Amino acid sequence: MVSLPRPPATSLLRFLFLGLSTLASPSRAQLELHVPAGLTRLKAVEGAEVVLPAWYTLQGQVSSSQPWDLLAVMWFLEQEGKDLNQVLAYISGVTSSKPGVSLVYSMPSQNVSLRLQGLQEKDSGSYRCSVNVQDHQGIKRSHSSKTLELRVLVPPAPPSCRLLGVPRVGTNVTLSCQSPRSKPAAQYQWERAPPSAQVFFAPALDAIRGSLSLTNLSSPMSGVYICKAHNEVGSAQCNVTLEVSTGPAVVAGAVVGTLVGLGLLAGLVLLYQRRSKALEEPANDIKEDATAPRTLPWPKGSDTISKNGTLSSVTSARALRHPQGPPRPGALTPTLSLSSQVLPSPRLPRTDGAQPQPISPSPGGVSSSALSRMGAVPVMVPAQSQAGSLV
Repeated sequence: MVSLPRPPATSLLRFLFLGLSTLASPSRAQLELHVPAGLTRLKAVEGAEVVLPAWYTLQGQVSSSQPWDLLAVMWFLEQEGKDLNQVLAYISGVTSSKPGVSLVYSMPSQNVSLRLQGLQEKDSGSYRCSVNVQDHQGIKRSHSSKTLELRVLVPPAPPSCRLLGVPRVGTNVTLSCQSPRSKPAAQYQWERAPPSAQVFFAPALDAIRGSLSLTNLSSPMSGVYICKAHNEVGSAQCNVTLEVSTGPAVVAGAVVGTLVGLGLLAGLVLLYQRRSKALEEPANDIKEDATAPRTLPWPKGSDTISKNGTLSSVTSARALRHPQGPPRPGALTPTLSLSSQVLPSPRLPRTDGAQPQPISPSPGGVSSSALSRMGAVPVMVPAQSQAGSLV
């Protein structure tokens, strides 16, 4: 469709009308919200506070005789998988907010920065600021919004250290370290405490899982091992004491060796006691090859006593017998011994006119003086008649 040319007078009138209508209508203000260029993604530590910066500007003239514009500021928290959550609202001079949330500057103000105190991990998310300008009739004249992302970082909680395995010589064990809470996820480092300071690296160390593998244990590997859990905002540590013990075979060998040593010691003590006892015996003890002295055989006497208590007869005399055979060299010569009671020989019957001759009372022709020297004691025996009765 081709438009027909209009007369010049009509065009001039149209232009004048548009200009007058423009001057007669109220001017509109253009609102623009601003955030710092490099601060759209913020990080803060749990427990601290953070300020989300934002401000707005108005472009265009507003009639001072007709203050029609009203300001409304609202902040929202957007989290993945959750509904939109309003944390602060300023409308018609009234402010409402969640605990720990406030505006940095008193309203009305073009700076609408938001302050968050006592941060927790659940405060992480995207914060959107929305600013509206309305007239007295509630007609929206201008609107603008901006979004800032906040990430609350959590330092590692004190980790827990554990020993997995039996720490014996020659075996393998694993030292485990885990922090129950950390954002971002903690990295782990194992080291050995002084004086044997040592830092471990892969492949023995798993920095993500916090495990340290120790193989072929030996006694010098005993000591205190420290695990450090750290991220970009903090660190925490724990320790475990490793005591490498000897195995059952080594213990059994030590026990057997101890028993053998005690047995040898007891044998030496007994041997020493026997040797000392042997040295204490007299040097003049009778030798084993010496012959004991023989007891001289004495003939049995025929002296008997009758049942009625009278002496019936005295018959034979006792004689000493010498040991047969020559004495052996080195053997002791037995000493003759006589009874303490020596009986005299029977007397001969008396004859007229003659005195009986005394007969030696000692057998074997030993004189009475010799018997006295030997310690013999004379005993008187009553005389007997020929009939054998006592006189």
